[in-house]
Amino acid sequence: MIRVFKTWMEQYLSDPEAILLLVIILGGLAIILTFGDILMPVFVSIAIAILLQCWVSLLVKYKCPPTLAYWIVYIIFLTAFIGCIVFLLPLMWRQCVNLVNELPKLVQGGRELLLQFVQSGNGVISQEYVDSLVNGMIDEVQGVTKKAITLSISSIPGILTWIVYAVLVPLLVFFFLKDHTSIVSWFKSFLPEKRGLIRKVWYEMNEQMANYVRGKITEIIIVTIATYIVFIIFDMRYSMLLAVLVGLSVVIPYVGIVVVTIPVVLVGYLQWGFDGGLTGKFAMMLYSYAIVELLDGAVLVPLLFSEAVNLHPVAIVIAILFFGSIWGFWGVFFAIPLATLVKSVLYAWPKHSELRRHSRMSRY
Repeated sequence: MIRVFKTWMEQYLSDPEAILLLVIILGGLAIILTFGDILMPVFVSIAIAILLQCWVSLLVKYKCPPTLAYWIVYIIFLTAFIGCIVFLLPLMWRQCVNLVNELPKLVQGGRELLLQFVQSGNGVISQEYVDSLVNGMIDEVQGVTKKAITLSISSIPGILTWIVYAVLVPLLVFFFLKDHTSIVSWFKSFLPEKRGLIRKVWYEMNEQMANYVRGKITEIIIVTIATYIVFIIFDMRYSMLLAVLVGLSVVIPYVGIVVVTIPVVLVGYLQWGFDGGLTGKFAMMLYSYAIVELLDGAVLVPLLFSEAVNLHPVAIVIAILFFGSIWGFWGVFFAIPLATLVKSVLYAWPKHSELRRHSRMSRY
């Protein structure tokens, strides 16, 4: 056993650069696990700064002075940020409160849908089972309503924390955007001069992380706006809240769209029913909603993520489950780039054959 462990150490941990990379990864993971909640505004600010940096670079490319480019992009971001806080969040809050109040009606609408399915399913599912399922859901809805009322009273300290974050994030974004070169240089000053392996992983991850963050946030915005337009055209209730949920659902591949479609169908059914059949307003809304989702999957995703590293769906699901359980929403959001980091490290890690080749070359 000792010999096997010693052989493994000689194969994978005999390179000083590999050891340094391992120390950096483990140290960063320890910091995130220990201070993740405290440093969350910093991580969010870094993600936003990465998104905005491409626009700064674009303005500089067209002969705009760098300082002016920073200020133009930052003022646009700050305007959008304040607009979301002043207009978007209150609207979503009102719609969320109304939706919570109407959850029992949504459950009854779901019951009618299930009963229609039972009647057309030749007795595959009994009506008694549907009634017991709906009664259990009603009990859960009542519990959720009570928890929401309790949470609204006890979450005042959390609201104060979000207010502090709302002040810190724009401030941090400005400095990350303006001084990103000097910040990166400061971090590099702590590393040894010989860092070929770290440089290789860094450049690959920097490109992949930037592409992913820009692409994912762009996808969220486009899907949210397109879905909101569809819901507004059909005068659907809770249009802004549902559109934002649909936009955020793209963060979770494969699963998010299935989960978010349930409230969309229930709200539409509660509002219109099946009046008009396959040509009624409810059906036309579902057709339009399906077209938006198809365009997102078939056109928008390949266009935005054409340069993304190809990950197997199983690896994506595992990364979402693992990082989501650690950091919640942001763990889910950064699951794919973090999985890409693991893949990049595994591919860049020096193998035993490479170490022996470097050792022979160093003898000459």
